[in-house]
Amino acid sequence: MTSLPALDAAATAARLPYPELAQAIASMLGELRDGTAMAPPRIALPIGDAERGQGTLLVMPACNRDIVMTKNITVHPGNPQRGLATILGEVMVADAHTGERLAMLDGPTVTGRRTAAVSLLAAQSFAPVIDGELLIVGAGVQAQTHLEAFVAGLPIRKVWLQSRTRDKAEALAVQARSLGVEAEVVDEVASVLPRVSMVVTVTSSRTAVLPDLDSGLWNDRHFVAGVGAFRPDMCELPPALCQAASAQGRLLADTLFGIEDEAGDLLQAGIDWNTVQPFETAILQADALRARTGSPLVFKSVGYALWDLAACILASHK
Repeated sequence: MTSLPALDAAATAARLPYPELAQAIASMLGELRDGTAMAPPRIALPIGDAERGQGTLLVMPACNRDIVMTKNITVHPGNPQRGLATILGEVMVADAHTGERLAMLDGPTVTGRRTAAVSLLAAQSFAPVIDGELLIVGAGVQAQTHLEAFVAGLPIRKVWLQSRTRDKAEALAVQARSLGVEAEVVDEVASVLPRVSMVVTVTSSRTAVLPDLDSGLWNDRHFVAGVGAFRPDMCELPPALCQAASAQGRLLADTLFGIEDEAGDLLQAGIDWNTVQPFETAILQADALRARTGSPLVFKSVGYALWDLAACILASHK
């Protein structure tokens, strides 16, 4: 395998087209089932101080038979006030047999694209209906990558955008139109929920950003990807929605690894973890899961280093 240079954000993105990345993650699910790929718990180390800036260093290693990778990410919430990105970092890729460095990828780009590709693969696999209309709640970086991924990998013709920061939503609508799809910003999710079948939430909210189950706006044609809540105190999905999906066997997660510590939506809903189906086995029953009725299908994403490894494998072969 030819050694690769350090790649910036643009070069990293060019090696990770969303449809191909979704398929690389599907292949990684097979390796996970076979036990040929593994990732230990991630390390979270508090860094800095209150006076000069506090943050967290996240270290995430993973490997399969041929590739080993380590993602080092720092998260500093106060960085935007300093003119810096909140998330900085890199992903080191090496040959598992020799340790030869194969690539250095841009960490935030890998994270953003693989997270969106996981949601794309879930929608491709589990969405009961793909009718060409998508609702995205949120307008940050993950909203942008999910927009790009769903347009690249599904026949999306219109996207509806809702965010507490309308200016950001309007900017995202401009980007959507540049991708060749219609886009409209709405103030209330409830106004469009009955007409869309796919919903993606990518916010840092501590309260539900979607209507409750008893609103009369939900049906079993809905596919919901909850992405933004990654701490116990965060919550995007109404508890009753998660509980209904759990009761009907339609509650899925990209991984159960670490979910009890990170999935605020499910923690606040009091979900029995035994009712949450992991991606690697659920994808083998996709037809049956799509056919079930009684509640929307909910896919909770918390992230896993093996999805980064899938991205590294794809990037290293480009």
